[in-house]
Amino acid sequence: MRFSQLLGKTLRQVSAEADTPSHQLMLRAGLIYQVAAGIYSYLPTGWRALRKLESVIREEMDRAGGQELMMPVLQPCELWDQSGRRRPFGQTLFTLKDRRERVLCLGPTHEEVVTDIVAHQVKSYRDLPLSLYQIQVKFRDEPRPRGGLLRVREFHMKDMYSFHADEASLDEGYWRVARAYERIFSRLGLSTLMVEADSGAIGGKASHEFMALGEAGEDEVVRCEQCSCAANMEKAESRKTPGEKGEPLPVEEVSTPGKKSIDEVAGFLGLTPRHTLKAIFYIADGKLVFVLIRGDLEVNEIKLKNLLHCAELRLATDEEIRAAGLVPGFASPAGVKGVTVVADHSITSGANFVAGANKPDTHLKNVNYPRDFQVEKIADISRARAGEGCLKCGHPLTLARGIEVGHIFKLGTFLSEKMGASFLDKAGTSRPIIMGCYGIGVGRLLAAVIELTHDDRGIIWPASIAPYQVYLCALMMEKADVLATAEKVYHELQAEGLEVLFDDRQESPGVKFNDADLLGMPLRVTVSPRTLEKGSAEVKLRQQKETRLLPLEGLASQVKQILTVA
Repeated sequence: MRFSQLLGKTLRQVSAEADTPSHQLMLRAGLIYQVAAGIYSYLPTGWRALRKLESVIREEMDRAGGQELMMPVLQPCELWDQSGRRRPFGQTLFTLKDRRERVLCLGPTHEEVVTDIVAHQVKSYRDLPLSLYQIQVKFRDEPRPRGGLLRVREFHMKDMYSFHADEASLDEGYWRVARAYERIFSRLGLSTLMVEADSGAIGGKASHEFMALGEAGEDEVVRCEQCSCAANMEKAESRKTPGEKGEPLPVEEVSTPGKKSIDEVAGFLGLTPRHTLKAIFYIADGKLVFVLIRGDLEVNEIKLKNLLHCAELRLATDEEIRAAGLVPGFASPAGVKGVTVVADHSITSGANFVAGANKPDTHLKNVNYPRDFQVEKIADISRARAGEGCLKCGHPLTLARGIEVGHIFKLGTFLSEKMGASFLDKAGTSRPIIMGCYGIGVGRLLAAVIELTHDDRGIIWPASIAPYQVYLCALMMEKADVLATAEKVYHELQAEGLEVLFDDRQESPGVKFNDADLLGMPLRVTVSPRTLEKGSAEVKLRQQKETRLLPLEGLASQVKQILTVA
């Protein structure tokens, strides 16, 4: 491909809204074009990289026993009503009506469709196990698209679904796909960690995420370096620092003028936040919920949402709190009526806490559970923190940053039971098919590669998915010998089977070298008057600083050899 004919020009500056390195670099390198918030076109260079990434994924899915198929983007909402997942997906689900007023959705995932297919195709245990996958466009109405391809509303996904006759078969298939994922990420040069994860709206009894580790990551991973346990922040549990025990003392009302926050109240009373109870109010599916947690901890909203089994969760406003007869900033769990109260189990760790008195500028000392108040549900709904003990071995936990690049689920039978996907076992008994599902956001993975493998000059593509293998840079093309030699090298490299981006523009050496680094192809080959004086071309690997001269004679085969061992 000649650069002069390439759609997608390089840019020196991009909008300030591009807030992640991968987003900035993909715009600057001309890989993508933003159509609207969370909606992108892939320009030719970006599309080449995406297609190569899809090829890597296909190879490993086929190797893991998957059969590729293609399912429709449009799905009847009746399937989602049948599965019971329409409500959990909530506003994330794009819906529309056809001319006959039938409600359809744009598939955010394809469990419903594939289960419906299998329900009509699989009849016997002899048909199992079965693994089906596709690489298909998906749609999710994300409330806050961000980070370029990291969080979008339309995206490419590889989704695989497995079907089994028993739990042993599911386990075998689950870990076979996990190993395939590890091979995919290794081929992309990513260091990944498999962590326990929340299953979210997808559902199921267990799931794991694959995190590509790096400081640029948007997600937090909690791990134990002693026993190798790891989980994302949404799922992570820990041994909390215990509170101080003691005999319950009589409740005492104290004046706390203008002190609303935990730090203000604790400081005013000469205590630490660990001696207080924090009151936080949420609206869960339209209903007010009073959440109680020890003052030194933070609520994990994913855990809370799972505990409440709600589709929508948000913080309540002061007006909504007052409407329930409570005082914002001074609300008390003692004597509360008509409001659901749930608590983190940290309220049982300690005694004689400070809590609100439900009066302005007033708190209560020596509040104890369950003597002074009751809760409807109590569970672990707190965020794990570095330094707290591992739940399994007690070793201090550490935090790391990463980007989610894959997610696998043990779905079990909840979908197959609802959608009539069953089989006859060896005894002739009908049983629900046991399912697993396995996803990789392809565009997100592409962005993650750039996010974690770039420098201050631009992208550093792994050879496996680089849009082109060679960036051929011709300097001072107005000189006839440079033009003729560059054209000859271009055709020789192509004849050797190499993919070449030929920078044939009438631009300065600085512009061309900057664009070569920005686009990040594995090898740069430069032809200039200086190199021709020595009958050579200059070659440079993108990730290295050093350059070297290679003779023009046999150059194409030498370049191919360098790329083979690089």
